[in-house]
Amino acid sequence: QVQLVESGGGLVQPGGSLRLSCAASGFTFSSYVLSWYRAAPGKERELVARIFSSGVRPTYLNSVKGRFTISRDNAKDTVYLQMNSLKPEDTAVYYCKAAYGSRYYWGQGTQVTVSS
Repeated sequence: QVQLVESGGGLVQPGGSLRLSCAASGFTFSSYVLSWYRAAPGKERELVARIFSSGVRPTYLNSVKGRFTISRDNAKDTVYLQMNSLKPEDTAVYYCKAAYGSRYYWGQGTQVTVSS
């Protein structure tokens, strides 16, 4: 059974940090492209960061470059999103996605709220 389980979300003040984790099971994690998306209220889901199976040269949404870092640990079947210098506009539900060709899986999402 395929599972992607996100954790690490919560309420944080502007300028703070959070580390999201997404633990996978049920598929060959190391072969998959892993991504973090987010969906803010009233907005479409957008791609925040992506990392390929090699881990080389991840890509980022322009508004998070220099603040967010995506990484993966293939030994633990886990992908991470380190979020620093958080802003209120980063408030959203964050989802991880694993993709391989036409096959893809989504996690259930974790809420991140940036507010004073």
